[in-house]
Amino acid sequence: MFSFFKRSYTAEEKKIFRFLRQNTFFSTLSEDEMYEFLPFMYVRHYEKGEVIFFRGDPSQGLYLINKGIVTLNIDVEDKFEELTHMRPTEVFGTNALLENRKRIYNAICFSDRCELYVIPATNIQEVFENNKHIKAKVMMAMAEYYDHYMSNLFRVYQESFGFFDLGRTFVSSQ
Repeated sequence: MFSFFKRSYTAEEKKIFRFLRQNTFFSTLSEDEMYEFLPFMYVRHYEKGEVIFFRGDPSQGLYLINKGIVTLNIDVEDKFEELTHMRPTEVFGTNALLENRKRIYNAICFSDRCELYVIPATNIQEVFENNKHIKAKVMMAMAEYYDHYMSNLFRVYQESFGFFDLGRTFVSSQ
């Protein structure tokens, strides 16, 4: 539906929209759709070595890196295995887009300082309930994100065939 009264946005809001547009999960949203998340975006700062969340914690928020580097790792017995380093504009804690999930890895500030935008999971669900079109776009982006992840997983598995039992990843959760 066409409207003669298009909402105008402040310079700061437009700056956040440009930031969000760089991320897979928000790239297909219009400014009006991204605006729905703005009241719920909080800035958090972390220092080097500070834990953002632990594996097994409730997934209470989606994190977008504005400045700094975050390490994602998993703990195996008494050791930590690094999974990746996340950089500005990247997102982590994506299972917060789903209801009642727990973290599957640890997230730790790797750089001297990190500045993150956090969107609480309850507010994400509120936006989704109020706008099914936004939910559909974000969930489609999530499906594409995980399709890319699975392609990488299979490629790495093929390159190191026999390192682990890939079949165990397809065990039913029921």
